[in-house]
Amino acid sequence: QVPVVESGGGVVQPGGSLRLSCAASGSFFRFYTANWYRRAPGKQRELVATITSNGIANYPDSVKGRFTISRDNAKNTVYLQMNTLNPEDPAVYYCDVPGFASWGQGTQVTVSL
Repeated sequence: QVPVVESGGGVVQPGGSLRLSCAASGSFFRFYTANWYRRAPGKQRELVATITSNGIANYPDSVKGRFTISRDNAKNTVYLQMNTLNPEDPAVYYCDVPGFASWGQGTQVTVSL
């Protein structure tokens, strides 16, 4: 399996927004569920968004209403729109497409004044 490539991380002020992208390689991407995870220093990995092959999204309470996952199957890409970022959100964010691609390097999100 080819690793995904995450991008779009950076430094943003509290209350700001970022959009992360996850590009995958291969055919039949549209048939696979995709997930976004994050890992903050000293904390366990946390699932923050899931999107099924037919576009159904799910979120934990910690990000519900602030994060939106979407996908563009023509581009083999999954997105994570993050709004109203707060001090609980900084982490390395990873994309996972189980059974289709291997883990990438992640992208760092920092929330700072």
